[in-house]
This record gives sequence, structure tokens and C-alpha cells, in this order.
Amino acid sequence: MRKILHADCDCFYAAVEMRDNPALKDIPLAIGGSADRRGVVATCNYPARKYGIHSAMPTARAVRLCPQLTVLSPDFNKYREVSRQIQAIFHELTPLVEPLSLDEAYLDVTAVTQFQGSATWMARWLKQEALARTGIVVSVGAAPNKFLAKIASDWDKPDGLFVIPPEETESFITDLPVKKLHGVGPATAAKLDAMGIASCHDLRTQPLDRLLDQFGKFGRRLYELAHGIDERPVNVSRERKSVSVETTYDHDLPGLADCHLALEPLIEKLHDRLARHGDPAIAKQFVKVRFNDFASTTQETGARGIVHARFHELLKSAWRRGERPVRLLGVGVRLMPEPDQRQLGLFDDTDPGSVSP
Repeated sequence: MRKILHADCDCFYAAVEMRDNPALKDIPLAIGGSADRRGVVATCNYPARKYGIHSAMPTARAVRLCPQLTVLSPDFNKYREVSRQIQAIFHELTPLVEPLSLDEAYLDVTAVTQFQGSATWMARWLKQEALARTGIVVSVGAAPNKFLAKIASDWDKPDGLFVIPPEETESFITDLPVKKLHGVGPATAAKLDAMGIASCHDLRTQPLDRLLDQFGKFGRRLYELAHGIDERPVNVSRERKSVSVETTYDHDLPGLADCHLALEPLIEKLHDRLARHGDPAIAKQFVKVRFNDFASTTQETGARGIVHARFHELLKSAWRRGERPVRLLGVGVRLMPEPDQRQLGLFDDTDPGSVSP
């Protein structure tokens, strides 16, 4: 039986700013882009959440909900440094750490003998050390697998510590609302509700075939989670799958010609970002378009490198799906899986015409 911790910093960006300026602690605070530049909220503190503000909300709407909201631009260099300090604490406990973002990570503590092997004591130590060394509150969940550990870390936020012992997983999962399952968004939740499925107990009554029919491949995942099945290991070396850049414009790009003009600077930024990642092998390239009504579309095609003309072709095809003013453009590439890169490496220097039969 594994012991998995999921550690998640509470409102991380806002927490760092409140730590550095205590005057921000008890007032509604959001970190994100400005309202007049059509920014979005990256995160907000708990006083702001009382007004219904949440991450990914347009800042203009957040300000309408809470006119006294303080909005700060993010300082990612500062956040990365605090994240590095917290990650170092994780690694003092175990080398099996899987960062998910700057503010959260999975830890496999199955083989840890400190704290008499108690995951509860380990979680308490992580919280105490993070607060003492960085001033940041971390919520921690402990459970026999990643799926349950992530749910547990969110159970008693803020400043949570929730443990799901192996002997209690069955009863915990049975009573768990399906909307708590990872990947169940509003649309899936509404579909499950229409099927009379509100809890994992209800979900367990559904045959796998019916779930596959209704939800495709995700139906199998729903079936497994409802039965508490999650065999994913803590992955200490996560493989990057894509690299992209995007921009939300202060004013809508009115037509396709304006979008084409805006595309080249994005492609150049993408070149720079790929160079920082060591120019990895590319499998596909794509263009993302978000129209002024917030409808989004993505168009992609196979590619072995960045082809500027192909980005413009993808843009034309994507824009024709809406033919409206555009508020956001993005360009990116899907990276070739590492095994495929190694396979290509075998033949990189081979002249096909010289290969013997």
C-alpha cells in the first residue's frame, strides 16, 4: 500500500504578496492582468473569494464583483524563488517528488522511515517547515493514491491537513460527490446528473460499457475512480509535451489581415522559448484563436520544425470557423515523445540511398 502526499500552497501568488506586504492580508486581493488591458485573474486571496472571484475570471468582471479589489501584476521571478525553497523542503523528506506547478506537488513517502513512517506526521512537518522557512501556508492531503491525495489536500482548505487512511478509503469514495472527481467539469457533471448519478456510489452501479458509450475513454477513468483505482506512480521526471506562447490584445484584431500581422511576433517568441528548452524535436504545430465572444478554436498539423507559412495557413483555417474579431492569438508546437526522438536518432546520419538490402 502506497503513501502519497499532495501538497498545495493556498492562493500561492497572493500568499507571497501578502507575506511581503502584510497590509494586503485582510483586503480583497487578486493577482493578474489589469482590467483595462483585458487581463484575467491568476489567483486571489480568500477575502476576494467571498465575492465570487476565482482564477481565470476576467479582471474586469472581478472588479465589478468587488469594486474595492486590489489587483497586482504577477512577479513570477519572486514566485519561482519561493517555489524553489518549498520544493527543497519536499526533497528533504523524499526524492520522489512530482511538481505539478509552482505551487503544488505529489510526494511518494511510502519508503520514508522518518516520523515512524507516519504520513500524517510527515504532512504536519511539511506544513510547519514551509510556514517557518517561507511564510507560506501549505495544505496537504495524504492517501493511498494520487487521486485521493489531491482530493484530500483540498478538503479542509485553507491551511488544511486531511488524511484518508487505507481502511477508510472505501467509505470515503462511496460517499464522494462525482463533481469532486478530477476531470469532471460542469458539462460532465450535468450529464452525470441527468443520468441520476450524484455520488461515486451511484457511479458504481453503472456498467462499464454504458460509461464508455456515454463518455468515451473518459468513461473508463470514471469507472476506475469510482472504485478508488489509481495506479499512477509519482513521476519525478515529467516529460514536456508542448511549448506555446499567446497574447490577449488590448483591442480586438478586427480581421484576418490584422491577425496575420500579429502572428509573426508570436512565432518569434516561440522560437526564443524553444531555444531556452534546447530546441526539442517537434511533431506538430498549432494555432489558437479566441474570438471576441470568448469562443476558442485550435487548428494543428504535423510538422518536423517551425514552418512560418504553415502557421499562417492554420490561422486562416481557424479564423474561418468564426470570422469575427479576435481577442487572443496563440502559436505552439507539440513535442515528439522521447522514445520517438531516440528512434529518429538511430537514422539521423544515415543516407537512405546507401542502405544495403
